[in-house]
Amino acid sequence: MESFPQGSVGLVQPQTQQFDTPLALANGRTLHNYQLVYETYGTLNEDCSNAVLVCHALSGDHHAAGFHSETDKRPGWWDNYIGPGKAIDTNKFFVVSPNNIGGCSGSTGPLTTNPETGKPWGSDFPTLRVRDWVETQKALADLLNIKQWAAIVGGSLGGMQAMRWALEYPDRVRHCVAIASALKLTAQNIAFNETARQAIMADPSFFDGQYLEKNTIPRDGLAVARMIGHITYLSGDGMGQKFGRDLRSGSFQLGTDDPLEFEIESYLRYQGSKFSTAFDANTYILMTRALDYFDLAREYDHDAVKAFSHAQCKFLILSFTTDWRFSPVRSQEIVQALLHAKKSVSYAEIESTYGHDAFLIPNERYNQAFTAYMKNVAADIPQGGRQ
Repeated sequence: MESFPQGSVGLVQPQTQQFDTPLALANGRTLHNYQLVYETYGTLNEDCSNAVLVCHALSGDHHAAGFHSETDKRPGWWDNYIGPGKAIDTNKFFVVSPNNIGGCSGSTGPLTTNPETGKPWGSDFPTLRVRDWVETQKALADLLNIKQWAAIVGGSLGGMQAMRWALEYPDRVRHCVAIASALKLTAQNIAFNETARQAIMADPSFFDGQYLEKNTIPRDGLAVARMIGHITYLSGDGMGQKFGRDLRSGSFQLGTDDPLEFEIESYLRYQGSKFSTAFDANTYILMTRALDYFDLAREYDHDAVKAFSHAQCKFLILSFTTDWRFSPVRSQEIVQALLHAKKSVSYAEIESTYGHDAFLIPNERYNQAFTAYMKNVAADIPQGGRQ
């Protein structure tokens, strides 16, 4: 008998959809066909007006909520906020959560077969832009007969996708929720991403990205890349509260030669090791470059106000006090541009010690703001479409 926590969507099954219509990518190349893996939660109403698109961040995937089996120890990555009675209430919304192309969880990407060679794409997989993901998500929406999303929601890189949707297909979005996101990356952010990529590419097992042909993976380089990223996703206060300068082994006592190991060192090595066997190195490089390339206002004379003038939806922008990777200043830039573009926008800066990772973690104030806004989204569903 199924037994899941209260508020869980329960047992979920990923779906795979093949698309045979060629996809013209932003870099000029074409994918002649591709597949998307996705999950859905809740029930689509009669006129398909209650759908919410959830866009994942750098290391996310389609499994945003629920469990794949009764023995799963951990639910989807945003299970705290998706489910019956939660912020994204599956009693009200039909939630669609795809794994983006270029990912490593089943959608077409570096791990899948290049039809021209019969071998995995590896590092030959084309570079991607956020707008490419929007195009594939639009194809999925068309397939599901979703003419307009009640809301498009995402954190970090997911928020960038939500904002790009608001500009590319303004008549197909009623609400855009961008959490811990930015109009573009800072130079420091790009530097962190490049340092992580260099760690991967310097691994002797990388083999110019064709490591699968050598039956190996750049485990050490990917682990270091994850450690670099993980440090930047946390906050100094958060790390201090959780680890301080506690030792896991060794001693400062005189006369002992035992090697010292701090708790934070052990934690980072564990996170890096776990990630290195669960995530693809080429996907990590691909995703971080897509982050670097993103600039919402580039083709609008680098004017965010001019960019947002094309949007028709309402916006919720959320940030977190200790997030220095996507600081509140970056969210405030979005808010100011929206206000100058005379758009409807709500904003909240949430107190948290968890840094950038705060958008994934339970927080009472965050939950209140998020839930209150999503209740407004539900109230905006056309009357004829209520379940």
